[in-house]
Amino acid sequence: PAMLRQQMRALIAAGDGRPLHLMFPMVAQVAEFESARRLLDAELGRAARDGVTLPATVSVGAMLEVPALAWQLQALLPQVDFLSIGSNDLVQFLFACDRGNPRLEGRYDALSPPVMAIIADIAAQCRAAGVPLTVCGEMAGDPVAAMALIGLGVHRLSMSPGNVDAVRAMILGVEAQQVAGYLATLRGSAAPSLRSRLRAFAKDHGIIV
Repeated sequence: PAMLRQQMRALIAAGDGRPLHLMFPMVAQVAEFESARRLLDAELGRAARDGVTLPATVSVGAMLEVPALAWQLQALLPQVDFLSIGSNDLVQFLFACDRGNPRLEGRYDALSPPVMAIIADIAAQCRAAGVPLTVCGEMAGDPVAAMALIGLGVHRLSMSPGNVDAVRAMILGVEAQQVAGYLATLRGSAAPSLRSRLRAFAKDHGIIV
């Protein structure tokens, strides 16, 4: 908590009259988010008493990387201004697999039915709650995966600058409803990956991936 409060003080000071967006990572339980939010409120109060120029607005969100949080969204979403899916960690935790271990490379694909199902559910709950949802990580920067994310209802993608052109080219040729309809036909598939089918769909519809 002491280290977190120091970081919050730096962020608040850096806000200096501008909008501040603050996201808490690795949240496993809603109580953890609530605890961090209380610390933030305390630091905002402290800064105000000390005469620090506060941020114009403060938006607070969470990074969904721990699968357990996906089943606590009814309690979490009313408390956040935005949510971001950390796809790299979420997928490795779903498959109990260390993505940093080269001996396990290829054991799973992010474009597998379980991953698609959990992201679809998160997106639907965020949409119903009016909470903006972003996906970051390797999925967002992969044109095939990004196409699938759009079909699942994700409209905000965060990626490395080097991936922007390829994803933009895909977006210019994609119809979200067509992808959504195709993904619906794959629901319940036992295939370890939907990547080859999604590539074939893109080819058939003239989508550059």
